[in-house]
Amino acid sequence: MTPPPGHGLLEGKVVVVTAAAGTGIGGAAARRCLEEGAQVMISDQHERRLAATCDELAAGYGGRVAARPCDVTDQAQVDALIAGAAGHFGRIDVMINNAGLGGTASVLEMTDEQWLRVLDVTLNGTFRCTRAALRQMVAQGHGGAVVNNASVLGWRAQPGQAHYAAAKAGVMAFTRCAALDVAAHGIRVNAVAPSLAIHPFLAKVTSEDLLAELAAREPFGRAAEPWEVAAVMVFLASDYASYMTGETVSVSAQHP
Repeated sequence: MTPPPGHGLLEGKVVVVTAAAGTGIGGAAARRCLEEGAQVMISDQHERRLAATCDELAAGYGGRVAARPCDVTDQAQVDALIAGAAGHFGRIDVMINNAGLGGTASVLEMTDEQWLRVLDVTLNGTFRCTRAALRQMVAQGHGGAVVNNASVLGWRAQPGQAHYAAAKAGVMAFTRCAALDVAAHGIRVNAVAPSLAIHPFLAKVTSEDLLAELAAREPFGRAAEPWEVAAVMVFLASDYASYMTGETVSVSAQHP
């Protein structure tokens, strides 16, 4: 499938996207925001891949894209990302929290380290980045939007995914509560919950048989492409979603 053309949904807005290097959902979100007219600060902890992604995007969008490395488990780096984006572009209008970490392990064998690592990146990282972005948006005084990347596993059960599902369910609950904390400031906080979106990292950590089985369960018989998730993120970031906050939108061909 081919992504639809941009329609200026984010014209003039400044967007920060975490875990945006490469060809996953974060990279697709950054590209989609640029196609919709935004200025975008991309971030990732993988500096070499981040630089390559920035160079590729800059070839098409020039000075509307910039990059800054960030490990979302480090509050100092998160604060530096937000300050750097605001300093470079003058403000922040949208924060897209895409950083997350998965893995497969039965609760019977799962270690504390495995559990805590997934929660620290996926849930705590979303909290750290949201808090920093919201403080910046409140100080600016002209609203804003946060879009978090959750997962349908926040609703559904899947073997070996207790840590990831718990973290994503936490992202959903955090989204609902954070939305109420900043509604008086005209800031919206929403989330997307993809079911299955194929990208190289997922393919590397998941067996081909499981991916084929999961895809077969989808009514369309295929996984989503990353840009299809990114398009919903852009909608939630845009003024078309002006009355939506605290919501989690399932980007799926199934009811949760």
